[in-house]
Amino acid sequence: METVNQTIISEFILLGLSDDPTLQPFIFTLFLTIYLITTLGNLLIILAVSSDSQLHTPMYFFLCNLSFNDICLINTTIPKMLVNIQREDHTITYTACLSQVYLILNFAGIENCLLAVMAYDRYVAICHPLKYTVIMNQYVCALLLLFSLFLSIVHALFHTLMVLLLSFCTEIEIPHFFCELAQIIRLACSDNFINYLLVYTVSVLFFGVPVFGIILSYIHIISSVLKMSSLGGKYKAFSTCGSHLSVVSLFYGTGFGVHISSAFTDSPKKTVVASVMYTIITQMLNPFIYSLRNKEMKKAFRKITSRIPFLL
Repeated sequence: METVNQTIISEFILLGLSDDPTLQPFIFTLFLTIYLITTLGNLLIILAVSSDSQLHTPMYFFLCNLSFNDICLINTTIPKMLVNIQREDHTITYTACLSQVYLILNFAGIENCLLAVMAYDRYVAICHPLKYTVIMNQYVCALLLLFSLFLSIVHALFHTLMVLLLSFCTEIEIPHFFCELAQIIRLACSDNFINYLLVYTVSVLFFGVPVFGIILSYIHIISSVLKMSSLGGKYKAFSTCGSHLSVVSLFYGTGFGVHISSAFTDSPKKTVVASVMYTIITQMLNPFIYSLRNKEMKKAFRKITSRIPFLL
């Protein structure tokens, strides 16, 4: 197989979810609907939190940033996919592909860190309620957010720069609807063992440490809740954590599935399905999970909709 230097490659080909032309209109409509629901749902959460002074707390501050991050993450994948289907052109430039890899890793990393920070916030609120406002002050919240951004940028930049060291073959077809890191590394003709090693070792650290922190936080939370004498207090504590636990399970469960499927299966379709759950479905469901199980969010939504004449 003829090997060419990576700088000569000008584009990759995204094969998408299916090569059946009859399915393209259905896929386009489905993902356009998902895109609109995700964007509008997360924008509604941001608007609700911003407009209601009662929601100006650390928990909703991080939820607002999570929603903004979800909008950014879904905008790195679906718009390009929709354009490709509409134009019947599945190519993506080399630069755009690497940019997409970086952005997906960055926003997925931010979500990973924010979920861990939100678990810590719930730990402080339930286990140390009297010290909550002192510990989770504005300075600490801003610092935690900036630290999450810093870690995610470094993590994404590191993997993207490592891809630049690879050389590629004449085979440039990516069996996916976006440029996924594992699929890009798999196409390389040069030795990619170091890249694979770094992907899995760094991922274990970058995602494993927050998962461990979340588990540890909820162990303490459950222990504190079980010691409460009031049934109302127990219900309130569990209800505030239920939404977060649902999002955590969905995000890490599908993310873990992507890594397992890419490591132990040669079927691109299984990896694509797991990636859809990881990068799209989770972001779409987040607004529903946080709004349907949260009385304060429902109240804020009602205030917003009451101001819009055609929703009355």
